[in-house]
Amino acid sequence: MFEDPGALTAISAAVAVFSAILTLSWPYLAGDKLGERMKQVSSERERIRARERARLEAEKGKGTLKTEPKKVFKQIVNKFNLSDETGDSAMVRSLQMAGLRGQGPIFAFLAFRIIMPLILFVGAVFYFFVLYQGEQTFMIKLCICLGAAYSGYYSPNIYIKNLIGKRQLSIRRSWPDALDLLLICVESGMAIEPAFRKVSEEIGAQSVELAEELSLTTAELSYLQNRRQAYENLGNRTGLDGVKAVVTSLIQSERYGTPLATALRVLAQENRDMRMSEAEKKAAALPPKLTVPMILFFLPVLFIVIITPAFIQIGNI
Repeated sequence: MFEDPGALTAISAAVAVFSAILTLSWPYLAGDKLGERMKQVSSERERIRARERARLEAEKGKGTLKTEPKKVFKQIVNKFNLSDETGDSAMVRSLQMAGLRGQGPIFAFLAFRIIMPLILFVGAVFYFFVLYQGEQTFMIKLCICLGAAYSGYYSPNIYIKNLIGKRQLSIRRSWPDALDLLLICVESGMAIEPAFRKVSEEIGAQSVELAEELSLTTAELSYLQNRRQAYENLGNRTGLDGVKAVVTSLIQSERYGTPLATALRVLAQENRDMRMSEAEKKAAALPPKLTVPMILFFLPVLFIVIITPAFIQIGNI
């Protein structure tokens, strides 16, 4: 079958048609998670409202609000005496940057750092000592199993870093457009809170993550006593220098009454230039990356197309 040119042509055409159909239908198959994420934002806003009300009531001696994580994760954390690590500010900040907030993700993260090494160690032991029929020594197999357990301990950190990278990429790409919208709202006479709310509604179609962060900032501006803390929380949750620069401008405008529109215009242009320079950097790095694929896939086919007719003519002489 592989020696028949007609069969190869048919297989290539079928693969090309399938790839084209999959490419065109992918946006419809992937679905839109905007509604689900905005619903989570709404629930997070209600949680912040309840937390601030409970804090005010606690100051009056009426009680507090406690958010309970899942029972299984809490039992694992308590069993291994990891409750003290739930207050680790660096870990909490990393989870917030990944879009995971509250006590539930903290207990889940700590529990998975215990569960994953055990799962990978048991799986590696079962494979190498039961299923694997190789001739490796006992020490080599044991070292491989310990390496699997070691990688399992750091797998939650790798997962969180991956979430942070994807989230920051989405926010970085949409941040200049959000600044333009915020500038339009501010210059039209809107206050900063309704401006943030309006931008979060409009930017959601482009970046759900950025819409979520702006919605949380709007909620914090409404219920936190210190508005500066709400701005700083926005910069800490995103971890981007462009967002932190805007946060600094907002804090200065809040404290000293400086004009915000001029600063937003300059910052929007700077973030747009940074986005363009990043695109140009990727474009400049494209030719070296294409060298190896061209040598492996393009040039052999080109040589075959050029040389094959000559060999056919020589064979017919």
